[in-house]
Amino acid sequence: MSESKLNRRSFLKKTALAGGASAGALAAPAVLAQAPIVLKMQTSWGASNIWDEFAKDYASRVDEMSGGRLKIEVLPAGAVVGAFQVLDAVNDGVLDAAHSVPVYWYGKSKAASLFGTGPVFGGSATTMLSWFYEGGGAELYRELTQDILGLDVVGYMGFPMFAQPFGWFKGEVNAAADLNGFKYRTVGLAADLLQEMGMSVAQLPGGEIVPAMERGVIDAFEFNNPSSDKDFGAHDVAKNYYLSSYHQASESFEFLFNKFTLEDLDPDLQAILKYGVEAASTANTAKAMRRYSADLKWLQEDAGVTVHRTSKEILDAQLKAWDTLIPTLEEDPFMKKTLDSQRAWVEQVAYYEIMNAPDFALAYDHYFPGKLKL
Repeated sequence: MSESKLNRRSFLKKTALAGGASAGALAAPAVLAQAPIVLKMQTSWGASNIWDEFAKDYASRVDEMSGGRLKIEVLPAGAVVGAFQVLDAVNDGVLDAAHSVPVYWYGKSKAASLFGTGPVFGGSATTMLSWFYEGGGAELYRELTQDILGLDVVGYMGFPMFAQPFGWFKGEVNAAADLNGFKYRTVGLAADLLQEMGMSVAQLPGGEIVPAMERGVIDAFEFNNPSSDKDFGAHDVAKNYYLSSYHQASESFEFLFNKFTLEDLDPDLQAILKYGVEAASTANTAKAMRRYSADLKWLQEDAGVTVHRTSKEILDAQLKAWDTLIPTLEEDPFMKKTLDSQRAWVEQVAYYEIMNAPDFALAYDHYFPGKLKL
């Protein structure tokens, strides 16, 4: 263990062992030795956000799979640190774990954004989550966090998020020129991208978005999905909702753990934390499909929101902006190595995905004619 840190979990475990040795002579009740290990996990989401529920779904699976030996206490954003500060808190041992997204520590390294909100080469969020586990992404993530930044953290990715909507606007935006001068909220490399397209960008946590819109600090924004947007009250400050975008098309949750806390656990509990991410990823996807679609319907039918599909002209402009931005990113050797890895993966995998996929829009329109407006 690093001499500069006294990890909370190590301290508790060693204290428990010492206490157990002395208590043996006193025949302490066996139940004391069976007390569960409790890990404090803070999210980057408010308690009313559906993603807080997603984090609790992970905690419940860890509890059940461990037979109650390991429990995760899920805390909302701000309970211990701010939404953007969870990485540092986990590194310092202030928190045992966090449920967040890598782009929230973009200020520490722009390369963080490549593990969720980087350039879109043609692969979906599922494509890029697969890159993390099967295409070398996990080792690159470890290199960035542990070798380059020197952090005492271990992270896993889960839940391939649906491509994020372009977001909320007070009026219609149909052409790239319509975006000039907008004060817009996004995060990570998407901020660089949209600045390239003529917007000024504020990077804000989710809970600050609608108040900023009300004060005129921003006049357009995106967060992630219809359910979170509904929870924020996005429909109270704007009525035009644009789906489909290349600014953040392949993000996943980041499950962060303090390295020493993780290593102090028995191997089977370490495995439960790791593979519990896969279980939660499946559960989160199923729940998101149900809730996001239902909340989109509510926004249209009950909240008076007009749902648009972002125009091809704007999508083309986003790709051209990525083309301008990527060479500057690749001046950093690590970012070039990561982008080269992603391009090679997408070229191989997405070719199969796209060539193999039938035209689902054609089938949908066949059975539900007139609903799609593409």
